[in-house]
Amino acid sequence: MQVMWISRNVNFIGLLFANTILGVAMPMLLILGGLTGLMLAPTEGLVTLPASVQTLAGLLAAAPCSLFMGRYGRRIGFAAGGCVAITGALLATYALIADSFVLLCAAHFVLGAALASFQYFRFAAAEVVSTEWQPVAISLMLTSGLVAAIAGPEIFIMAKDALAPIPLAGAYAALAAVLLFGITPLAAVRIPRTEDPSPKLNITRFSALSELRRGPVRRAVGIAAVSQGVMIFLMIPTPLAMIGCGFVEATAGDVIRWHVVAMFAPSFFTGFLIKRFGAEQIAIAGLVMVLAAALAAAAGLSAAHFYGSLILLGVGWNFGFIGATSLLASAVTAGEKAAIQGVNDTIIALVSTVCAFAAGLVVTGYGWAVLAFVTMAVLLITFVILAMGRKQARLEQI
Repeated sequence: MQVMWISRNVNFIGLLFANTILGVAMPMLLILGGLTGLMLAPTEGLVTLPASVQTLAGLLAAAPCSLFMGRYGRRIGFAAGGCVAITGALLATYALIADSFVLLCAAHFVLGAALASFQYFRFAAAEVVSTEWQPVAISLMLTSGLVAAIAGPEIFIMAKDALAPIPLAGAYAALAAVLLFGITPLAAVRIPRTEDPSPKLNITRFSALSELRRGPVRRAVGIAAVSQGVMIFLMIPTPLAMIGCGFVEATAGDVIRWHVVAMFAPSFFTGFLIKRFGAEQIAIAGLVMVLAAALAAAAGLSAAHFYGSLILLGVGWNFGFIGATSLLASAVTAGEKAAIQGVNDTIIALVSTVCAFAAGLVVTGYGWAVLAFVTMAVLLITFVILAMGRKQARLEQI
């Protein structure tokens, strides 16, 4: 019994270290995508293309990554994702040396596909602990985002001129080294294969869509998608709105920094709250906080309004996303998880992509207040749908 306890904790610690190091890639690429696009894009309209193809690759790769892990195991899946990401980082380094925008876009496509595999660390965390500790494991796994948000920009600053006179190439090379270091903790990880007595042992990606008819699965996917989508919808245009209101870039950046802290810092205790009150209750509480964030955004345009709104948005996302992840982890069997988790992350990526694109159109065309009111409308519709789903579930039990 003691040996099993030690083994499971070694597995969790190995996953946590790997996820923390590999997670540094995302904030670095958020910085590099725009800057390198500005350097190499032939026209201003293509500046954001590297970041866009990276997002598209994540959308396309989400389900295949999950199915790959379902067949070959989490450890091989994460290691393969890390190796693909290293390839993408080296390709991006060469793209800057060769002054090739096409190669840069190809590199970000490869990187986006690789990063999709890292999203499954939160599910892997739930698989190496006992059922009662799954919410805590998922929550603690997401604390890595806080470390990555701090370490990523620092590594970028230190490495960006390492291959001078070619600007920024050193940052991509440093990223490749970080990714190589990040896959090493996986050597200590042993995630046991779970035998599933269910007749649905190996459902396909397409049959998994039918599983959305199940109440717990549908609610988990819906809450996660709304939490992620609305967070992106409000977060992405915040710097643009603040600069439009006369704030300096440093203030806008500070608001985003505290938003990121609010997204990941609560992860130290969110899992324990889920153990105490339940996953769905915490997830809905998160949506309520996001609604409060939208109300704060609509209430005014002062620095206090922006800070308050984005901090509430971060905490609300944390509760909603972790709660929904825990709800999904407990709602699927071992044979279903590869396909259903793939569908879940594909839907989240699709909603995020649409919200990122729509946010720019709304804030530039109609203003920050309208953006906030649209957010409130989406959340109110979500609450109505959740209430109707609960009512239907009660009627079916009678």
